[in-house]
Amino acid sequence: MIQLYFLSILFNLVSGYLLVTDRAEGEESIENSLKFSINAGTLRLILGILTALTGLLKLLSSVEGDVPVAGDLFPALTGMSAGAVLVFSYYREQSTLETEGVKRMGETVLKYKKWLGILAAASALLHFLFPKALFL
Repeated sequence: MIQLYFLSILFNLVSGYLLVTDRAEGEESIENSLKFSINAGTLRLILGILTALTGLLKLLSSVEGDVPVAGDLFPALTGMSAGAVLVFSYYREQSTLETEGVKRMGETVLKYKKWLGILAAASALLHFLFPKALFL
């Protein structure tokens, strides 16, 4: 479906941007002067859920004339991963319970979030530029 193709590119690009920039909540930016911040926690949670869901749906459906799973494999995997990291970072910010497992997982997962953001944004751009390429 073309709609999922568009949503995959859009959500991967925006999620990649958020993971790479990752500004602090109180930090001044252009968005804050407009009374809207893309770094707001709830918006990041919703974007993470939508990105992961779109990645999952990309695995289940394909664009007509494309290889069923392999054609959308990389954007789907980066979308699900970026969405999961955004949801997990929201959970860590909002949770008052800090167990040893969550702390260890947070250190491991959030350590590579900038690299995952670069991969998600690159995946979105390559998926946009080369729509029929295998594994893109």
